[in-house]
Amino acid sequence: MRLARLLTNTGPVAGRYDDGTLITDHGTYEVGRDGRLLPPCTPSALYCVGRNYAATLDQMDYERPDAPDFFIKPPVSAIAHEQPIPYPIWTEQLTYAGELVAVIDMRCQNIAPREVPEVVRGYTIMNDVDALDQPGRTARKAFTGSAPLGPWIETDLDPTALSMHTYVNDEKRQDARTDLMLFDPFEIIAFLSERFTLQPGDAIAFGSPANPGDIEPGDTVAITYEGIGTLRNTVAAPV
Repeated sequence: MRLARLLTNTGPVAGRYDDGTLITDHGTYEVGRDGRLLPPCTPSALYCVGRNYAATLDQMDYERPDAPDFFIKPPVSAIAHEQPIPYPIWTEQLTYAGELVAVIDMRCQNIAPREVPEVVRGYTIMNDVDALDQPGRTARKAFTGSAPLGPWIETDLDPTALSMHTYVNDEKRQDARTDLMLFDPFEIIAFLSERFTLQPGDAIAFGSPANPGDIEPGDTVAITYEGIGTLRNTVAAPV
């Protein structure tokens, strides 16, 4: 099942998504006619794991981590499918990275890897936008609009062996599988739950495969994960 959120003239609504239609307890809405998609969850934080694919370590000349290497994006980072990616005036190098994301369904802490499926609502997609020329991860990755998220949450999915690809305009830039992760999604969620009390709607991104790269104003980034769909956003002019 796919779960989505829609911004209507009377406010946000949430429900089951089916081929362009959102079915809620209070009515049915057509995406586009009745409103636009919102990020499919409202996280208190977006927990992002880096350096989780061996090919990416080789490409970026990173050392292999002994434990999941993570950082946090704030809620204002999240923007929806088809919304423009901002290009801040204070950077001259913006990059994309296509990542699988788990959405937490209940408040939890100190869970074991085997318990993770019980606390996950489902899976979606994130573009980990990075102002690569800025100093430090927070300055690079935590700005408003730096986490396109969506288009919806797929609830019936095994995240451990999915194919993915990323296109920038008509050029394939990423092509990988989630079974190439150094730490699998269940290990990562359990690891983070030892350090944080995870809240309903929190998003956990599992890192990008190799070939994250530069994007320019006017570029369209389309990230597809098997079993979920495609997250698509176009880069806006610098503001």
